[in-house]
Amino acid sequence: MIIVGLTGSIGMGKSEATKMFRCLGVPVFDADAAVHEIMGPGGRAVKRVEATFPGVTAADGSVDRVKLGSKVFGKPDELRKLEAILHPMVGQMQRQFLTSAARARHNMVVLDIPLLFEGRGEERCDLTAVVSAPPFIQRHRVLARANMTEEKFVDILNQQVPDRVKRLRADVVLPTGLGKAYTLNRIRDMIAKYSDGEGTVWPPRKIPAKRPSHHPSRRPIHDRHRIRAKG
Repeated sequence: MIIVGLTGSIGMGKSEATKMFRCLGVPVFDADAAVHEIMGPGGRAVKRVEATFPGVTAADGSVDRVKLGSKVFGKPDELRKLEAILHPMVGQMQRQFLTSAARARHNMVVLDIPLLFEGRGEERCDLTAVVSAPPFIQRHRVLARANMTEEKFVDILNQQVPDRVKRLRADVVLPTGLGKAYTLNRIRDMIAKYSDGEGTVWPPRKIPAKRPSHHPSRRPIHDRHRIRAKG
């Protein structure tokens, strides 16, 4: 099973790309959606978040993300405290997703991870893909969002690996500034090119193992860092 790590800076169109993968039959694990779930009403992260950041629980039993944001925005130490709570829980949900997908014999799955390169998440993937659009399109998309300001936009960008670096590090670049049909075709091409490969990172191994031998119906991906899509 090929594990694709999908990422992209804010406003680059990652949400639309994940919809396209799903429409084409590729299961997607959405890390942001997982965070929303565990911080939603009755979510298992709510009590720990409240204990660490008192006063952020809403009346419905969820974490008030606006109040939480005011406590961690622009405060790296506080943000790390929050990540220490959320990341292990999301990691467990991700492993459950991968186990289920493997049992269902899917050839490819996507892990939608906003901070893939920032957190060295690419080490847990066979292949990485980044969604990318020109800066002026990115800026227009982001500033059109509710409660978004120029200051917040700049702060978010400063916390992310620059788009140009992501494009250099990714195995596949998926342009999102040329229309949805173009992006969909690029995703379709990527699936056709790589979905019959043989993944090497799942199931996880405790000790280094030799690469799997060739299988008559699947091609091993020998070195994902040397894979590039055309264009």
